[in-house]
Amino acid sequence: MPLDFTAIDFETANSSPASACSVGLVRVRDGRVIAQTGWLIRPPAGHDDFNEWNTKIHGLRAQDVADADSWTQQIGRLCAFAGKDVLVAHNAGFDMNVLRRACEATGLDAPPYRSLCSLAVARKTYDLDSYKLPRAAEVAGFGAFPHHDALADARACAQIIIDAARRAGASDVDALGSALGIRLTGPQASRPARAVA
Repeated sequence: MPLDFTAIDFETANSSPASACSVGLVRVRDGRVIAQTGWLIRPPAGHDDFNEWNTKIHGLRAQDVADADSWTQQIGRLCAFAGKDVLVAHNAGFDMNVLRRACEATGLDAPPYRSLCSLAVARKTYDLDSYKLPRAAEVAGFGAFPHHDALADARACAQIIIDAARRAGASDVDALGSALGIRLTGPQASRPARAVA
């Protein structure tokens, strides 16, 4: 089995996990990045206020997404890009919860993705003082990048998994999870959680 997956990163407008305002997606095949994309999202109604704290983190404001596709208009494009891949994210619980909660807020069924957390992978692979994305990505060979830009974060996350798989001699994401003692998660029911960015 080849090292195939899609790295994903969401940024949110406020503390609601349903308030997705941008997404970055990076497709990896055979351990190599072959495609990447990202776009702004108009958050679902009722979850569309931009909190000053979140804006300080990612720089996005309501006017930046005013003409962007809504969650319901873009979820098909997201799923078409990711296909049936395992989704990988740094703190995957956050990003998978954004996916579930934005779908819930718009009356859609959340797509049943499996996921692997690159934060957990980094903790098992590297000996660092901090496992935040910029530090873990640096050790994985990914240079400086604009942290909290969704596409840049997804690309950094992908590099962590590629590097960790190489170090572990793992041929795919399931083998990587097994080698490191990390369980890939399956689809879960929505649960309340606070978004950070």
